[in-house]
Amino acid sequence: MSSNYIDFLPPASTFLIRKWIHELNIDLKIVKPRKTKLGDFRFQFNKGFIITINDDLNPFAFLITLTHEIAHAFIYKEYGRNISSHGKEWRNMFKSLMLNFLSKDIFPKDILVLLSMHLIKPTSTTSNDFNLSLILREYDRKKQLTISEIQKGEHFISSNRTFVKGDKLRKRFRCKEIKTNKIYLFNPLANITLVQ
Repeated sequence: MSSNYIDFLPPASTFLIRKWIHELNIDLKIVKPRKTKLGDFRFQFNKGFIITINDDLNPFAFLITLTHEIAHAFIYKEYGRNISSHGKEWRNMFKSLMLNFLSKDIFPKDILVLLSMHLIKPTSTTSNDFNLSLILREYDRKKQLTISEIQKGEHFISSNRTFVKGDKLRKRFRCKEIKTNKIYLFNPLANITLVQ
């Protein structure tokens, strides 16, 4: 278990997190940022529960992500593999665990309001909750430009390729890669670099 995970959490949340990690004997690893996920949970036969969390998350995003993964561990302990990963059992567990942290001693008021609404019907990732994700980003140490912050028609770089921003469909932006003319859909919170 990483001894430094406490440094990533809001101080008032550490007691319960430590308790759950100890109770479930979780091997928690803080890892370099991954583009496709903030954290993950897995069970290995010889090693038990393993959780990884990206090291670039602000304390509030870190706590939410870690609690999300701990909920998976509790559900796995109770039901094993024979259950939907983000089904009603996980949603109820995540909500139950997160309710312990809905306090102004842990979260700023702006996050608290949106997090409370998110917990009414939690999704498989907070990234699917645009408003919550947006407010969480306000507390990031390193600010990054997202596709939502540029105008239609502007050129941007993502994954070393250049795109032009198009219309917003229901939830994503339709963008064209300049080199191939292929169309790609981008999450509104996708990190990009603006072409100058």
